[in-house]
Amino acid sequence: MDVHTGLSLYVRDCFDCIELDNCDDKVEWLWLKMRGKANKADILLGFCYRPPNHDEEADELFYKRLAEFSQSLVLDLMGDLSLLDIRWRYNTAERKQFRRFLECVGDNFLTQQESEPSRGVPH
Repeated sequence: MDVHTGLSLYVRDCFDCIELDNCDDKVEWLWLKMRGKANKADILLGFCYRPPNHDEEADELFYKRLAEFSQSLVLDLMGDLSLLDIRWRYNTAERKQFRRFLECVGDNFLTQQESEPSRGVPH
């Protein structure tokens, strides 16, 4: 699946996926719903790229969409969010913009699984 954002995702034909609304020019994201098998819950997959210079307005659009999708029983959000200021071990950040992200994560009962950046010096 390919959308205007530049994000791409390849899914095997054996998986039943539906691309969800991805119609915002300010946020690079791709949301998919993968149908569960044998009456199991659907899985909602989010793929996002947040450039380091993302403005607060674009962040708020992302948080609003994340809040909507976090109502799903199973949600997995992946991507490069460029939130290097966050100290995941302590759940803190110096910049207000990044503290807002932590607030959104907490408000939606989400848990960070990867605690170190994929590049650069870990916090």
